[in-house]
Amino acid sequence: MILYELRDGPLQGFRGRGAELPAVLLAPFKIWLNNSLNYFLDQSKFIFLCVSFAERSMVSLYFQISNPVKMLSLVEENYLKAIYHLSDAGKIAVSTNALADNMNNRAASVTDMIKRLSLKGVITYEKYHGVNISDNGKRAALKVIRKHRLWETFLVDKLNFNWDEVHEVAEQLEHIQSPLLIEKLDSFLGHPAVDPHGHPIPDKDGKIQEVKQLPLSDMAAGRKGRVLSVGDGSPTFLQYLSKIGIQIGTAIKILERIEFDGSLEILIDNKERVFISKQASENLLVKEGT
Repeated sequence: MILYELRDGPLQGFRGRGAELPAVLLAPFKIWLNNSLNYFLDQSKFIFLCVSFAERSMVSLYFQISNPVKMLSLVEENYLKAIYHLSDAGKIAVSTNALADNMNNRAASVTDMIKRLSLKGVITYEKYHGVNISDNGKRAALKVIRKHRLWETFLVDKLNFNWDEVHEVAEQLEHIQSPLLIEKLDSFLGHPAVDPHGHPIPDKDGKIQEVKQLPLSDMAAGRKGRVLSVGDGSPTFLQYLSKIGIQIGTAIKILERIEFDGSLEILIDNKERVFISKQASENLLVKEGT
């Protein structure tokens, strides 16, 4: 039997050694192989695997090592981030038209980009079923999202930007390819859990701490909540919230729900009574009862 051992880590390659597998160990080895194969392929460490049985007690494994995911261009990172968000982190497929609308681009250009990203192994595409993000793609997208949200936090906390001014600047800074810089930035900021808009910041391993929240529009009259995040990050919406005195952490009590148009009369921090539209209340995500 020809076995291959991982010596230098998943991206460093394999070195092999030959050995004959006793028949009594063949069945357990085949179980191990079946259990491990999905992990190997999922991690995109291999582009080819062939298992052949020449004899009952002999197995030959042939591995061809693939290259790690190649560095993505600025445009490719933007597309990948959009697919991550539109697919709800891979839970649903995204149509080409939806992606084109989100990126404000022609369908033909989007199709070309889908082919490029598919070849790099960061998305999957099935005709008539749309595009989705692969596990490798999720890791890459979360790195970009982590950088974006850390830079937004830096701009607000350290450079005194308003929360409606930081998105476009962070869009440029998120493509800096320096892991060391980002880790030092994270440390400098005190390892923040959320960005200025209340969105969770992935840690260095891509893990996100999700917090249970619901739209303000779902709360009943008389209930209280505290703003955790915003669903609409557009400058105009954020400027509107600033004007009426709402920010992350603001306490809100629903005084009355207007049946005609779904608007709400609310009490902000036990001081200001304000009417807000249904659209605004749908984009204010709160933790109820605080």
